[in-house]
Amino acid sequence: MQTEILTRKFFERPPLVCAREMLGCTLTWGETAGIIVETEAYAEHGDEAAHTFVRSSTRTFIQDQPAGALYIYLNYGVHWLLNFLTKADGNRGFVLIRALQPVSGLDLMRQRRRLDRDKMLCSGPGKLTQALGITAQWHGKDFFSIPGVSLSRNAKRPAIAVDHRIGITKSPDFEWRFLIANSEYVSLKRRKPASGRS
Repeated sequence: MQTEILTRKFFERPPLVCAREMLGCTLTWGETAGIIVETEAYAEHGDEAAHTFVRSSTRTFIQDQPAGALYIYLNYGVHWLLNFLTKADGNRGFVLIRALQPVSGLDLMRQRRRLDRDKMLCSGPGKLTQALGITAQWHGKDFFSIPGVSLSRNAKRPAIAVDHRIGITKSPDFEWRFLIANSEYVSLKRRKPASGRS
């Protein structure tokens, strides 16, 4: 099956579009790689859960950085979280990568995570950055200028489930978490009945 390497143009679209379409893509980071099975979208405007709502530095980041720039921050002082900047005219924001299905470099992932349960290696946004070796040193970097990293996808698109985002108290009703339906590698199964959208 033919594989397409994603370019910056992919991220020159709204965050909700990118968050959906990143599902099933393979994220390669050095010696490790995984299929993206869960994402969340965050919008620059009208989204109280987004950093842009309270952080002027994040608003400046969106203004100054190109689509595809990496926005990496420390969550609760413990876990680095990986986000991609998306920039469509009048509709900008971020996609948080929440979970991966490991496909390459599993021995290195196991070593970094200090566990052998493959389904747990990347089943959360902090777990996957640890497994891939992603830290604050990559914050603000242009993804497309980093050696040894790539995003690719094939023509077959996965079935998608939709749910509320996890671990937030602001804008909690937004159904902006996207999952590969029935994947065993997501951080948390869909918590609500299907909304009729897929």
